[in-house]
Amino acid sequence: MVNKAAVMKIIGIEEHFLTAEIREAWGAIGLDATDPSVAFHSGAIERRLLDLAQDRLALMDETGLAVQVLSLTTPALHDLGLESVDLAQRTNDALAEVVARHPKRFQAMATLPVSMPEEAALELERCVATLGFKGTVLCGKVGPRNLDDPTLAPIFQSAQASGVPILIHPRVPDATVRTAYYSGFTPEVDAAFATYALGWHYEAGIQFLRLVLAGTFDRMPGLQVILGHWGEVVLFYAERLAALDKVSGLARPIASYLRNNLYVTASGMFLPHYLERATAVVGVDRLLFSTDFPYQYRPSHDARRFLEKCDLSEQDKAGFAHGNWMRLTGEK
Repeated sequence: MVNKAAVMKIIGIEEHFLTAEIREAWGAIGLDATDPSVAFHSGAIERRLLDLAQDRLALMDETGLAVQVLSLTTPALHDLGLESVDLAQRTNDALAEVVARHPKRFQAMATLPVSMPEEAALELERCVATLGFKGTVLCGKVGPRNLDDPTLAPIFQSAQASGVPILIHPRVPDATVRTAYYSGFTPEVDAAFATYALGWHYEAGIQFLRLVLAGTFDRMPGLQVILGHWGEVVLFYAERLAALDKVSGLARPIASYLRNNLYVTASGMFLPHYLERATAVVGVDRLLFSTDFPYQYRPSHDARRFLEKCDLSEQDKAGFAHGNWMRLTGEK
């Protein structure tokens, strides 16, 4: 008998890239000194981020992915100003050419000039309507503004109107937060503690919860948000978050937003008990697959092996592997 999981199409929806131009733009405004995550983009990680051709395809085959949905890595263009408008357009046009060269292997998420919300909304509309992109990624706060800041509303309105999701990706916490909570050890430990060990994930989860508590999904009930890393801590405190129902004044319970406006993806954290928790909170039809390439890249068909062994029915595995994403993005 043929093992269906062994040949099942896998779409990774949180797979990252970088361009030399954006790397230079980060350096020009001093992000190398102020954002510890920028230093992670070096060596083999940088080479894999910059490559959008055969080497990346070979690693996709190695880990078991049929398709990567490409998105700009953190901190994206969040710290850039007016110059980010043209930079975003050039990046998106170049990414569209990559997808056109490999239409069966790559899809794309829009890069936006988020510090200019009106322009960002128009660029998202262009990327979806003209370039065929599947959504966009926001890397947490935009300068001092949380994502629920009213000035950023045009981006969310554009996503709902275009019928595409927004993935909230982690970024480093503010310097004051890092100093207060994530410092006092070696520089290497401080950087890891504030980013991939914990700080990133609290930051992304809090941004989603702020959107909920600000009534964003009451005003835009069709808006869909994706959180990586099995929900960026949020799902593991769903019961405690439900206590907010007593004081929030929202139209629905917190649990309803988790099940109707949130999708979650694995981000290369292939742990069965995380999958079980996500299924219990958001439902099996809101699970998406991703490897968080190149940060979580591991060889030997690691992604496919997790899918084969996970405790889901064959139908639900297919949804997790590709079907839920295709339904979310209207792909046939």
